[in-house]
Amino acid sequence: MSLFKAREWWSATLGHDEEFDQGCLCIADIDNSGKGQDKIIVGSYKGFLRIFSPRPSKPGESMVPQDQMLEVQLKDSIIQIEVGKYVSGTELLHLAALHPRKLTVFSVSGIAGTVEHGNQYQLRLVYEHNLQRTACNMVSGPFGGVKGRDFICIQSMDGILMFFEQESFSFSRFLPGFLLPGPLSYNPRTDAFITVSSLRQVENYKYQTLAVATDVDCRAESEQQKLGSGKRLTADWTLMIGEQAMDICILSSAQAASFVFVLGERNFFCIKANGQMRFMKKLEYNPSCFLPYASVIEGTINSLVGNHNNMLLVYQDVTLRWAAQLPHVPVALRVANFQDLKGVIVTLSSTGDLQCSYLGTDPALFQAPRVEARDINYEELDVEMKELQQIIREMAKTQDVLPKITKDEDLSVTAITSPNLDTELAAYSKIGSEKSPSITVKVQLKSRVAVLNLKLSVCVLPPLAASPEQVVLDSLGPGSSSAVTFHVFLAGSLSPAELGGDVAVSYTTATELNPYGVPRVAQCKFILPLKLVCSPTPPSKSVPCRITIDTNKPPVSLQDIFPDFVEKTEEEQVHAIGFQLVSGSRVTVLASKTSQRYRIQGEVFEDLWLITKELVERFEKHFANQGAKDFQCSFTGPIPLAEYFEIIDRHFELRLNAEKYQNLLAERAVQFRAIQRRLLTRFKDKTPAPLQNLDTLMDATYRQVIVLGDAAEENESALCQAFTRLKSATHLFLLLLRLWQSLNKEQTDILEATFLPLLQDTSQLGWEECVDAAVTHHLRTCLSRSPKEQALNLTSQLALPRDTVRLRKHISLLCDRMAKGGRLCLSAEGSAPIPVIMPAGGCEPIPESDLEDSAGELESLAEISSQRHHSRMADKPD
Repeated sequence: MSLFKAREWWSATLGHDEEFDQGCLCIADIDNSGKGQDKIIVGSYKGFLRIFSPRPSKPGESMVPQDQMLEVQLKDSIIQIEVGKYVSGTELLHLAALHPRKLTVFSVSGIAGTVEHGNQYQLRLVYEHNLQRTACNMVSGPFGGVKGRDFICIQSMDGILMFFEQESFSFSRFLPGFLLPGPLSYNPRTDAFITVSSLRQVENYKYQTLAVATDVDCRAESEQQKLGSGKRLTADWTLMIGEQAMDICILSSAQAASFVFVLGERNFFCIKANGQMRFMKKLEYNPSCFLPYASVIEGTINSLVGNHNNMLLVYQDVTLRWAAQLPHVPVALRVANFQDLKGVIVTLSSTGDLQCSYLGTDPALFQAPRVEARDINYEELDVEMKELQQIIREMAKTQDVLPKITKDEDLSVTAITSPNLDTELAAYSKIGSEKSPSITVKVQLKSRVAVLNLKLSVCVLPPLAASPEQVVLDSLGPGSSSAVTFHVFLAGSLSPAELGGDVAVSYTTATELNPYGVPRVAQCKFILPLKLVCSPTPPSKSVPCRITIDTNKPPVSLQDIFPDFVEKTEEEQVHAIGFQLVSGSRVTVLASKTSQRYRIQGEVFEDLWLITKELVERFEKHFANQGAKDFQCSFTGPIPLAEYFEIIDRHFELRLNAEKYQNLLAERAVQFRAIQRRLLTRFKDKTPAPLQNLDTLMDATYRQVIVLGDAAEENESALCQAFTRLKSATHLFLLLLRLWQSLNKEQTDILEATFLPLLQDTSQLGWEECVDAAVTHHLRTCLSRSPKEQALNLTSQLALPRDTVRLRKHISLLCDRMAKGGRLCLSAEGSAPIPVIMPAGGCEPIPESDLEDSAGELESLAEISSQRHHSRMADKPD
């Protein structure tokens, strides 16, 4: 919102359901009145041509009929209008209208009225040119330095410049390397044409170069080429700007040199006439139009820039001097002189809102009364100043830097997950020969104010999927509510890394200054039940992966912890329960009868994550309901790094395979294109020649490309699954590390940000290099042992490493230093390590005799991990 608004001097609304663009507005004394008063000429895509002579009106009042001089509907759409000396034998101004397939030139004449209705104006066709190609835009000027006449250059949609010398066609030229048409402008000082090509570079073509270049019609004629009468068209200079241009303007005067102004999508450029950059301004908004004009300060140039936030900004070179609010988004911007009022800003919107405005504020008529002089008591002022400074210090301590979100949101979003699975399977995926189970999530929306354009999006990470993923809703009034249901299911035979997702609702709220609405987003999270990914099964006896969780409370029955997976029995205690995951592996939870220990064991290391997480969370909830405030879970170690490193190596191997397939595909594609070029040359040759088995080689190369593409797709699918397994294993690794060292929430958040930086792998950035950089940073800051390690700098580039030896070494070193008392922190004070030595027993395997089943149904349990999983690493990182 701007402090100042553009003051309305005159306004009008043009037509109904008409469209306008930057070429549809022109300012000139089109009736050649000689009074120095400009008229506003507007053309629309529906073919309406209107001419206005504005007179001052009161704010809020619409224009009077006398303000409109002329309104005519032409047969064709009007793309652009220009005013110049387009008729031979006279130097009067005429109007040129560009249509898709035609160029028409009109004269506007007035007849003095004898009654109160005023003068009458007529539009008369002088001549027209039928175009052989579809027109895009045009530019006019004294091409070639001609005096008293203006010529017209039209750019077609296929990159041809067509030149017209008033009533006659002159010549046409192809633009080299053309793909899409860009803005076009003419510099009379250098007699050159400036455009921005599809290469995102500014190109300058001299009119003389265009005139002597090869003609379009005879470009392909070999006879003309043999005569050598034409030259190849080349740009006089080019300048890369790196983005598409929206408009080009030339500012030239008799005193100063000419400058080329280019408005890009995110930047504003000023270029000298020789192609050198004068300055560039980066814009923090989306511009819609601009207009440079001469400044009163020598050596500077002013520019008017309109944007899509209904703002009009005034720049002096690169410095913002003024900002004013407009009632619409301008697409065309001009400056005009009306009735002794100079410098009126004329703006036109895409829907036909035409306004003449000026900058400034209304004068204030109120004058403050004169205050009587009084003696100043400096002692009282000192006391008051100290009190105010004390208030400021207290507010600075308690106030946050960012404003707090109000409790009453415009739109509240709440997600409720059904406790039971769907009876009728609503999933659209199959696991094996059976449909995957699904669960229903209900989202409730409640609005406090009127909200528009609601769009609900559901985000879950694979292998989870949602149906539907996006829902478009109707607008909600103040105090109204709505509900949306969707289904979440498994889209593959793989256990997810997270049982949950996010719901985001985008909407707009209308304001006084922006009736179209301000975009906003409300979001919430939802948690999915464990039964979605597993089902009860008999416990397993001997499995390779085991971890043990200790508690500080008496043992409880697993029936009380997992009532939804264990049927009620007459036994007082249930000491074993099995889970069958969708991936096919089994996980067993065992409870000790004599101690507060619980073992989680399974066939695959990463599949232990969901069960372990659920066990810890249900323990906390169970003892919280009993009123226990000092409940704590712990893990006595060691951390199973060997299993974790195997998963990292598998993921890294698939990344290397992906890079290898990419390189092989690139090589085969280059070979395939080279064979195609040779075959095409043989086929075009007038004298037939043998193919020399090129067709056989092309067929073999094509088959290799197909095989490599299929292999790359299979590897990409396997890489996605490996990344999901890696995330599950990382979650379990962080949970065990937190329980092992009793980390608080802040340290746990730092660990999660360190080991889980990405939602998905990409070809440019992968998990290994991100985690290695983050872990190395911690080892050289908060976990460092000497100032020499803190002085080392990290590399500024992240690239795919050759192997995982360095990463594994750094992860082992991080665990070792945390075991010796080091703690993670983000502040500089925490960089000094804490020299605490853990007892040797903390890293040794724990005895498991108390976890044996007395009934003899399960065999005795082995130790959690052998000593080989805890090899000592070097203390200093690479």
